[in-house]
Amino acid sequence: MSKMNIVQAVNSALRNELQRDKRVMILGEDVGKNGGVFRCTDGLQQDFGDNRVVDTPLSEVGIISTSIGLAVNGMLPVAEIQFSGFIYAPLDQLVTHAARIRSRSRGRFSVPLVVRAPFGGGIRALELHCESVETIFSHIAGLKVVIPSHPYDAKGLLISAIRDPNPVIFLEPMRVYRAIKEEVPDEPYTIPLGKAEVEQEGSDLTVISYGAMMKYTKEALEKSNYSAEIIDVRTISPLDTDTIINSVKKTGRCVIVHEAQKTCGFAAEIIARINEKCFFNLEAPIERVTGFDVPFPFAKLENYYLPDEKRILKAVDKVMSQ
Repeated sequence: MSKMNIVQAVNSALRNELQRDKRVMILGEDVGKNGGVFRCTDGLQQDFGDNRVVDTPLSEVGIISTSIGLAVNGMLPVAEIQFSGFIYAPLDQLVTHAARIRSRSRGRFSVPLVVRAPFGGGIRALELHCESVETIFSHIAGLKVVIPSHPYDAKGLLISAIRDPNPVIFLEPMRVYRAIKEEVPDEPYTIPLGKAEVEQEGSDLTVISYGAMMKYTKEALEKSNYSAEIIDVRTISPLDTDTIINSVKKTGRCVIVHEAQKTCGFAAEIIARINEKCFFNLEAPIERVTGFDVPFPFAKLENYYLPDEKRILKAVDKVMSQ
């Protein structure tokens, strides 16, 4: 066991899988010699060679298109997009090819591809560097969408994603890349995709979140006088509906926190499923604490956009007062 942050946990997962299976390879801009923008791939090209950790041209379309071809032909590529805001250009390749090849070929071919991308805000970056576009991918049948919130999950979920025969979008919350350290095994291990985690048992209300917002949600709830059951979704596609429903049936109240925009944000899908399966168990309307329906703002305004302690506790008080 070693104390790791998310960057180190991702690096450890990639190293384990490069050692385990010669079909695993990494592609992306500056992933090799420089070790990636956030150093998630630091040292891997030195140890495994430039034919397995490949520095690509500055072309997201090229990275994803090449990775799809490699995956169809038996390789296990892990493609890095430097920031999730750069993923719009290859979206056509992900929707038209990666997500559909298994269905199109009636199961003859699959695309065991992982696309890693830092996402979310809170680091005072430039335009198109702080996007929260997870709901777009969750709407595409054939793609899995995974979002870890802390180092232990980052390693176990990434290894599971690499070993999965389906294309996986693996979104890494860059705001907490180095903000959380915990014990993580050096050896490989897996965490099942599609299984949420009950981070804390509670009886008064259910609070649901994922990614960087998990850290700030838990910190806010420490200042609450209520017994909150906290759920980390971990995988938004497929979504672990059962864990959410069982919790809401127990507590009767729910707050959902994410930093993506409110309209058609993933909280809306969670609310829809709760309404479908346990509407009559609710003691109060569900509250959403989200970003706003505007482009992610520049550095001076980003703290006004992101959910914070005040907004989270206000939502908790509102559902508990009804």
